[in-house]
Amino acid sequence: MIRIFLLSFALVFGSTAFADVVDHTVGAQTAINDSLLFRGVQGNQELNRLLSKDLANCGWFDMVRSGVANYIVSGNASGNSVQLELANGAGARITTVTSTGNSPETASKRAVDALLNYLYRIPGICCSRIIFVAQTGPFQKEIYMCDYDGTNVTQLTRNGGLSLDPLWVPGGRSIVYSFVGRTYSTLIEQTVNAKRNRRLARFTGLNAGGRISPDGEKVALILSKDNQVDLYVRSVNGTELRRLTNDRAVEASPSWSPDGKYICYVSDAGTGRPRLHMIPANGGFAKRIPGALGSESVSPSWSKDGKIAYAARLGNYTVAVIDPSGKTPARRTKQQYGPLNLGKGDWESPSWAPDNRHVVCSRDYGIYIVDTWKGTARQILGGKSKLSLPDWSDILYF
Repeated sequence: MIRIFLLSFALVFGSTAFADVVDHTVGAQTAINDSLLFRGVQGNQELNRLLSKDLANCGWFDMVRSGVANYIVSGNASGNSVQLELANGAGARITTVTSTGNSPETASKRAVDALLNYLYRIPGICCSRIIFVAQTGPFQKEIYMCDYDGTNVTQLTRNGGLSLDPLWVPGGRSIVYSFVGRTYSTLIEQTVNAKRNRRLARFTGLNAGGRISPDGEKVALILSKDNQVDLYVRSVNGTELRRLTNDRAVEASPSWSPDGKYICYVSDAGTGRPRLHMIPANGGFAKRIPGALGSESVSPSWSKDGKIAYAARLGNYTVAVIDPSGKTPARRTKQQYGPLNLGKGDWESPSWAPDNRHVVCSRDYGIYIVDTWKGTARQILGGKSKLSLPDWSDILYF
């Protein structure tokens, strides 16, 4: 299913109820993480519990309860502050990390992300957020937000129609989404606190896509205002609109390169089946991305370090990773390329985490975190509602 809503305006039914799924892991397990022994923190049992959870859920450590480990973490806590000591397997101190938040949850997330940054020079994922769509009634879908592990679910829209395809704006303070009413569609930017929104596009026909450029100045969008579905780039302030494609093909799902010079998108040009293509953001010749697998390749997401995750149709849809340059990856990389063997079902709409390792995606109306190094997936949200179209914030949110 192409991420963009080339909608069939069918009635849809569901109730809004979410269930956290603590441990539903599928795929092959590969021991590529450092092992970590958490000896706990003194002074705040709640922080101790949260740290244990975040260290396990961040995806970068294999937790052990005793014995030999690559790293040992212990510390002290008071109120909403925690001091963690990181030691090697022999117990020799490496560094100390101090974290303070407005709640024990925030302090824990900041502390674990600080450890990840120190050890691996990456932004962590604990302080990031995920947005997604939930079906709330007949002809009604709304957008929700949760923490990286599926906790603290918050409803962001209450439009009473179809709010679809939510995407984060760089900076993490607002989102862009498509709203479809009975007779029109529009592209909306809304702040996360819901105190402000503005219309980015309301042309005749389809208004979709809504991916903001890395510098925040432009929006890539899909319009059908001239009776054909094409890719456009518009300045966020609305002063300029540039058409990038002009053909009888159907375009969808734009995603910016990290430097903002190119846009990856889906088109059925040439083959009649949706495939990954790339075009200069300022206009020029489009080309099909070589090596994308499956009878269909849809829903691209471009990571900060240059990889593209997408949904490849190989019987069912599965998450796959490709280097858009076509280069052969270095042998020593831990990144898996090609399709990930995640198990049964349709794995759709992947979106990269800020650590360039994990993606969030949907499968059978549940939300999953996929480790693209290990080829494993863990469900974080499910329940009675039909959940879809997740997107991961590209920066630390707190």
